[in-house]
Amino acid sequence: MSNLAKNIRQYREEHNLTQQELALKLRMGTKKIEMYESGEVTPDTQTILRLSTVLDIPASELIQSSPIINTSGVDEELAELIREIGVKHAKLILRTAKDFSEEQIVKVMHQLYDTKTNIQ
Repeated sequence: MSNLAKNIRQYREEHNLTQQELALKLRMGTKKIEMYESGEVTPDTQTILRLSTVLDIPASELIQSSPIINTSGVDEELAELIREIGVKHAKLILRTAKDFSEEQIVKVMHQLYDTKTNIQ
């Protein structure tokens, strides 16, 4: 079974969908989903994009060699941002931001953006 086939099955099951429910959402036959998950047939690009939309995951994640299992519960995008700016900066930002209201955070973000634009 191909990695794509395994990923389709895994993400379908994570979304608590049966093959029939997924087929209905994709407007195709259940047999086609069975064939994708068994690796008997590889979906075309358009179908992969539709699968990624229905399963609410990036297409690149669907076709990668092994699915990313996020056991920490941390959003993958957030984890990537923390890696990019460093843990020290992320902790500083989060400790400060936890005391702000959403309105205050948006205001600060606008100020930071304006400052960055003026510096460039």
